[in-house]
Amino acid sequence: MDWSVQQIAKLAGTTRRTLRHYDEIGLLKPSRTGDNGYRYYGHAALVRLQRILLLRELGLGLPAIAEVLDHESDAEKALGRHLEWLRQEQDRLARQIDSVRRTLEAVKAGGEIMAEKMFDGFDHTRYREEVEDRWGKEAYAKGDAWWRGMGAEEKDAWKQRSRQLGRDWIAAAQSGAAADSDEAQQLARRQVEWLTGIPGTPAAAHAGGSNSDIRAYVTGLGEMYVADPRFAANYGGESGAALVRDALRIYAERHL
Repeated sequence: MDWSVQQIAKLAGTTRRTLRHYDEIGLLKPSRTGDNGYRYYGHAALVRLQRILLLRELGLGLPAIAEVLDHESDAEKALGRHLEWLRQEQDRLARQIDSVRRTLEAVKAGGEIMAEKMFDGFDHTRYREEVEDRWGKEAYAKGDAWWRGMGAEEKDAWKQRSRQLGRDWIAAAQSGAAADSDEAQQLARRQVEWLTGIPGTPAAAHAGGSNSDIRAYVTGLGEMYVADPRFAANYGGESGAALVRDALRIYAERHL
């Protein structure tokens, strides 16, 4: 069965103009065009449209959505991941609702507010504003969509890789490795590769052919690792973070 552009616009809560624009930029092509010039959409097109609308709700722009769809062409797998994220969001929102309900009841009754219960479910995007200030809304949206799209095993594997990289940096710092040593430079290479694998970062954009200033990005991150105790903690403190900073600067000058 095919649906006309008017039907799809009504069902999806969008407009015919939007659907025509998606067609023009190659984001969503109709399944066929009738002799009268009308666009018609089949099942595959509807599935793709649902994915587009889901990604729009995450805050991605159209170029980023096209990139995500091209990268993950298996709709069944992608929708399964998004369904898992939606269920997680459902649980988080349910906890928020319950938290606000308890607070409201306490306020109405003039009772004591339980501070430890007030913010359950409110921690999902705690670094959003900071990331957007540093690298822009598109960077946050891409990274957020990438993280939401991973399954539990993939997330665990990524976290383990990140923790191992941190442990290796700490070990190098404790051993007294110099920033220009082979050991530190190999770690710097791994650090850059790790950053390249995170959509939305200038490192990932550079790997994808963008003219982003990856050298400035990498050296700037190194400075931030030292200046911000939250990041320095990942490398054993300020002295460990200093090794990361200096090694990244040398690596960037030599290779980026």
